[in-house]
Parts: sequence; C-alpha cells; structure tokens
Amino acid sequence: QKKEEVRISPKASVKQTVGFTNITIDYGRPGVKGRTIWGGLVPYNVVWRAGANEATKITFSTDVKIDGKKLKAGSYSFFAIPTQKTWTLIFNKVADQWGAFEYNDVEDALRVEVTPMQNNCWQEWLAYTISKTSDKKAVVMLEWEKIKVPFNVEVEI
Repeated sequence: QKKEEVRISPKASVKQTVGFTNITIDYGRPGVKGRTIWGGLVPYNVVWRAGANEATKITFSTDVKIDGKKLKAGSYSFFAIPTQKTWTLIFNKVADQWGAFEYNDVEDALRVEVTPMQNNCWQEWLAYTISKTSDKKAVVMLEWEKIKVPFNVEVEI
C-alpha cells in the first residue's frame, strides 16, 4: 500500500448560508514561502486556478447575482486572470478539473471584472472568506500575500 503524502498545499473549504442560499468554496491553499507571487508564481494576464492543485470549486445552492450579473445554481470551477490593475473572475461550468490545464472559455458561465485591494496584513496561505453584509448579500474575498480580491454575491429571499 502506497503511503499517502502530506499535501504541500492543504485542502480547505469555507461555507456560508446567505438568506436560503448555501455558498461553498473548496480550494487548495498554496503558501507564499518567500516567492514572488503576483507577476511571478502567478503570472499576469494568464488564467490561474485561484488556488493550488485542483481548480477552485464554488457552489451556490440557488441562483445568485455576482456583482449584479445572474448566475444559475450549481457548482463552478473558479478561475482568475490577474493583472496589475484589475482582475477578471471566471465561473466555469466544468466544476471538477485539475488546475487550469483543461480550461476552456467556451464553458464560462460568467466573467466579472474586479479591482484588487492591498491587504494590511500578510497572508502566507491563500484563504477565502465569505462575509455576510445583509440578509441577502455577502462579499467573497480571496486573500493571499498582500492582495485581497473581493466580489459580491446577492441572493433572492
């Protein structure tokens, strides 16, 4: 029997109920480990899996709006195209895929453009948070190194 190895980028998931909608994000947590992340390990202007190993997966139990744009209930792989000024966030209908190697934009369900922010505290391990802002709204935040990248989710009640 092959001994299973400890994952260098541990798996994680975060869940939050907003209204009657369950939001779940499953992802791998890479570490900075002294590396140049933005424009280095994660190149600019290239599709990135927004985590490590398997593509990050985000699931909505009901239809939602992402930054005001409609997205149907279901599971999506979540990708990002970082640039120095703005990021394109991608919800792709092929929910289970390894990295971005098989990524095909024909399967994109939604793309939104967001503005990253400087993070005041150092984030060694990539993390996602889901913060409720009202009964039917939440902000999802990707945080890594000194950058945090938000998008808004709105649900029906």
